[in-house]
Amino acid sequence: MPVYHGNDLRKVTGGKKRPHRKVKRKALMGRHPSEPTVGERDEVAPIRVRGGGLKLRLKRAATANVSIPSRGETIRARILRVVSNPSSRDYDRRGVLTKGAVIETDVGFARVVSRPGQDGVVNAVLIEETGR
Repeated sequence: MPVYHGNDLRKVTGGKKRPHRKVKRKALMGRHPSEPTVGERDEVAPIRVRGGGLKLRLKRAATANVSIPSRGETIRARILRVVSNPSSRDYDRRGVLTKGAVIETDVGFARVVSRPGQDGVVNAVLIEETGR
């Protein structure tokens, strides 16, 4: 079922607007978020978008590209679990991967910097302990 992303239904104050066209347009159609989680293997679903292009949506992720700033290198690490997700408390409980989520990997804790539900890949930066 499509989600309508046009903003011609309500005013900012919450009141109803009079529609300026009789039908909703397919160009204003949106989609539900993919809400990727940690799985056994990477599952990517291609979605056809307006203009005939493709968008890759991640459904499940098993690995992440983890960048290690101190060494200046990036390695592919296995995702063990989602530690926290500051975007939503519900996502935190369910272990959904979004930008800003903290994940536990083979090399340590990392923060997700890509948008997995829209990019189709998990890129993360290692959270390194600072010695004080």
